[in-house]
Amino acid sequence: MVLGAFAPTLVLEIGIGAMLPVVAATATSRGASLTVAGLVAALLGVGKILFDLPAGALAQRWGDRTAMLVAGVVAAGAFTTIALTDALAGLAAGVLALGAANAVFNLARQSYLTAVTPPLRRARVLSTLAGVHRIGLFVGPFAGAAVIAATSVRGAFWLGTGAAATAVVILLLVGSDRDPTTSAPTAAVPRASVRQVAREHRHLFATLGLAIGLVSAVRGARQTVLPLWGEHLGLDAEVTSLLFGLSGALDMLLFYPAGKVMDRWGRLWVAVPSMLVMTVGLAILPFAHTVAGVAVAAAVLGVGNGMGSGIVMTLGADVAPPDVRPTFLSVWRLFQDTGDALGPLVLAGGAALGSLAAGVWATAALGAGSAAALGRWVPRWSPLADLRRRPRR
Repeated sequence: MVLGAFAPTLVLEIGIGAMLPVVAATATSRGASLTVAGLVAALLGVGKILFDLPAGALAQRWGDRTAMLVAGVVAAGAFTTIALTDALAGLAAGVLALGAANAVFNLARQSYLTAVTPPLRRARVLSTLAGVHRIGLFVGPFAGAAVIAATSVRGAFWLGTGAAATAVVILLLVGSDRDPTTSAPTAAVPRASVRQVAREHRHLFATLGLAIGLVSAVRGARQTVLPLWGEHLGLDAEVTSLLFGLSGALDMLLFYPAGKVMDRWGRLWVAVPSMLVMTVGLAILPFAHTVAGVAVAAAVLGVGNGMGSGIVMTLGADVAPPDVRPTFLSVWRLFQDTGDALGPLVLAGGAALGSLAAGVWATAALGAGSAAALGRWVPRWSPLADLRRRPRR
């Protein structure tokens, strides 16, 4: 399982992490304005949202492992296209294709691990997967910087090609731990369409799905709020990067304890506290006017996000029907990725209205709302919400 799911995820995320810091700079070097460069960088998230639903259909039709292999090949091709072309359109197409490949890969690996993991070990496995994702994105920029220093900016994209190709090779060599009857769809079971699954589970998506969207919005805003507040205070880029790294380091340290608590005590014991801690971090940030103050808020945000490592995937795995799991999870991930994309827009809206602090506090309000929604709807839908109230087997 480790080689089959975690290792490909790690190397692929290192490749994406190496690319992320240089997308905007590459776009401007190819003639884009700053506005257009920002739009090109955003195409990674757009690709994820556009392909969340098709990803479920592909995984349902091909099986999880085959879907991951195809996504890895597409990712390698996208990185190579970006590295070889000098056109802005080639860069944009490559970034969009990477987003699409990432959507398919993420969906398939989550479905795969959900199927092969017992429910009372599921949170530890999925929180570890989330931790591996964080580690890859943390290591990627440093690996990319080393390659760029030795070659050129294109080296970061070639590194991505190598990472995606390595992920494919690992998947080919390791094979599947899963029972053949669950690793690929069978002709005896009719495939449900995305519309059918969404309609059948509309009450769940309208309640718990909305809560997940709020969680993802707060998490998405977290990636943007520290750089924006650092720019607002006039901090040097190096200082802002260190503060961002501090938050990320604390985040990475907590992924396994988070899964352990979820499996031992229940999902609620991580879901609600993590969002409350993030709400506190966001609420105090506008009062921070020194590096030390911002560092405290960054640390609180990192701890809060780390406390909730894997919670979105774990809840999705808990409530996904086994017979239509990939299709169900594709709708689930649409809520997740849409929230992740909308979160920074709340901050941007506040800044556009003349008060970044108002945008930060509005995001904090979303955090409080997500905690309340999780507290209300997780017990309604997840049988593993609070294990302290039921006898352990």
